[in-house]
Amino acid sequence: MGVDIAIDLGTSNTRIYIAGKGKLLDEPSVVTINLDNDDIIAVGSDSYKMMGRTSERLSTMEPISGGVISDFYLVENMIKIQFGKARIGKIVKPRVVACIPGDITDVEKRAVVNSILSIGVRNVSLIEASKAAAIGAGLDIRSAHGRLIMDIGGGTTDIAVLSLGDISVSRSMKIGGNSFDEEIIKYVRRKYNLVIGKVTAQKAKFEIGAVVKPDEEKKYTVKGRNTVTGLPQAVEITNTEVYEELREVALTITAQVQDVLEEAPPELVSDIYKDGIVLTGGGSLLYGLDKLISEQVKIDVHIADNPSDCVINGCGFALKYIGQEEIDENGSVNPLSMPY
Repeated sequence: MGVDIAIDLGTSNTRIYIAGKGKLLDEPSVVTINLDNDDIIAVGSDSYKMMGRTSERLSTMEPISGGVISDFYLVENMIKIQFGKARIGKIVKPRVVACIPGDITDVEKRAVVNSILSIGVRNVSLIEASKAAAIGAGLDIRSAHGRLIMDIGGGTTDIAVLSLGDISVSRSMKIGGNSFDEEIIKYVRRKYNLVIGKVTAQKAKFEIGAVVKPDEEKKYTVKGRNTVTGLPQAVEITNTEVYEELREVALTITAQVQDVLEEAPPELVSDIYKDGIVLTGGGSLLYGLDKLISEQVKIDVHIADNPSDCVINGCGFALKYIGQEEIDENGSVNPLSMPY
């Protein structure tokens, strides 16, 4: 049964797409292990529910950091289990397209390839996150027309100017949605002497996170441990409190957009000025981020439809490029790497 598969091994979520069926799996990139014998207890959503709640014998780990594999053993087994959840077991030797951040090293690329090859696939082609996101957002990246894409994932942000199927100028930084969570954790500890977990911070971000001054005040109650008394405590925080903290992270990302535009060829910048910037990734949904970027760079900013799925959908749509020529008669580059 010759069916091709696309995989997005994201810092926050692992997504799997099967040709002809679409996205079949979207679960957190989290693994829980037994520290006594290194047995894997849970993966994905089951493991995420355990974050911050395990006993001393168990540890919940995130084996992908900043878009890069930090624990090969855990990722290899995580993929095997996730494939089982997606019921991919009967597909014989599929070809795979996998997404990678824009600036990872050859060694880091090889780790992604080897972790996927270990489950018995035929070969693996790689595609940069920015290309996949643009394709998934419905952009024609193979024409002689410049487009600027910003993909803000959990652990990385990829910014790229694309034309003729390839990248003209790009930036990739280890700042993403998780960075906003960390700022909330640091702020609550500094202001209220309260230690909260990552899951709590993430929920607060979704409820009251903002990077521009909110029009109306919203409140959210966070619960944790007081660092002075050691006792449980709950405090109420507001969007007007945290927006300045989150804004600093957003401005760091925006500065990279400005650098990319300064380096891009004038003709491509002209296209971008006309069409605007396209935001993808779950981080793009943070309140006011599109407005802040537009104010800073003086260009319209649009959030793609269903931004969290743009990368995996783009990987899935790119399956059609497997086996095609590296450069076609129009000078357009195949967005996929040569298969490993």
